Amino acid sequence: MLVTDLFVETPADRIGLDDRLRAELGLDSLGFVELRVQAENTFGVTISDDDFSPENFTSIRTVSTLVRDLRSRAQA
Repeated sequence: MLVTDLFVETPADRIGLDDRLRAELGLDSLGFVELRVQAENTFGVTISDDDFSPENFTSIRTVSTLVRDLRSRAQA
């Protein structure tokens, strides 16, 4: 998603789960908004404004944890 949809220049096989989305991968503010939309559409979740925070959008790991938590809450 980062490489194909958000045009991150780092090859997918060189992106680590804990790489910082802004500092290491170069995502800007528009990129974060697009990542939010892509995650919502791809994984069938709704990311609230409260959940759309730097803590939840620091790395791939933090975004995936948020998506997993949102999907779990929706299924409960």
